Amino acid sequence: MVSRRHIITGAAGLAALGSAAPARAWEPSRPIQLIVGFAPGGGADLAARAIAEASSRFFPTPIVVMNRPGAGGAIAAQQVAGMAPDGLNLLVGGGSESIALPAFRELPYDPKKSFRAIIRITRQPLLIVARRGGRFADLQSVIEAAKRAPGAIPHASSGQGSIYHAVFVLLSRAANIELLHVPFTGGAPSLQALMANTVELAVLAPEEMAGLANAGEIRPLAVASAARIPGYPDVPTLRELGFDVVIENMKGLNAPAGLPDEIYTSLHDRFRQGMQAPAWKTFLERTGAMDGYLDGPGFQRAMDDVLDALRAALAR
Repeated sequence: MVSRRHIITGAAGLAALGSAAPARAWEPSRPIQLIVGFAPGGGADLAARAIAEASSRFFPTPIVVMNRPGAGGAIAAQQVAGMAPDGLNLLVGGGSESIALPAFRELPYDPKKSFRAIIRITRQPLLIVARRGGRFADLQSVIEAAKRAPGAIPHASSGQGSIYHAVFVLLSRAANIELLHVPFTGGAPSLQALMANTVELAVLAPEEMAGLANAGEIRPLAVASAARIPGYPDVPTLRELGFDVVIENMKGLNAPAGLPDEIYTSLHDRFRQGMQAPAWKTFLERTGAMDGYLDGPGFQRAMDDVLDALRAALAR
């Protein structure tokens, strides 16, 4: 028979267990904004919309993608850097605004201190491409033409000092050539300019060019990764072609500095679940983007390493 004394003791024990239980995990109080510093349709925008769709069922509030294009992503980065670290406004960063622009000029934010990295979602190989039907069938023909007529070959980028611009800057230095830079607000406008024959060359991520490349309208000339990439095994690396240039884009989510640990953990874990969802895997398969998972500290180290290497290269 259970005595009254045992019941009271048991109740006290349950109360003690309850007081020792962890606090409720952080929950967003309103929609989460993923702020993209480039125009709709580019690599950053596509990745943001894909991770928002894949992760939405793990959040109690909607995830909304907001485009704030301009200045190679710096406008969006500056906006997010000045926001409250409440987990509700996240920068889709890791590329131009984080690892290229700061190597070219001073910015109103510090890419190493103004944010708390949450999760890296993609690695993005960068391909130098031409329009099929144009005059360039390979990179060597570009180099030869540029040496005959310095500054006469127009190329697109996603903005002055962007990572897409950085590829051409590093190639120009390695090959001792001069090209004509024509900046746009993202990969999608660059692709449009290439197809309209406004420019002759562009740098694009696989997901930005997949449809036109598959249709034979885009001719990849070289990839800036350390090794050839699965979706384009016949496209040589810049190193293979004799130019010591290795640079990749990456995308992930960053909060303003000062984000509390409990919010970081909640955001990381939920977006990590999204990266394991079928919708995310379908996005990777459809576009040729590469899963680039890193946790927040690993993501920050990866960004810092590329920025430091690019600064060193530009200082030579």
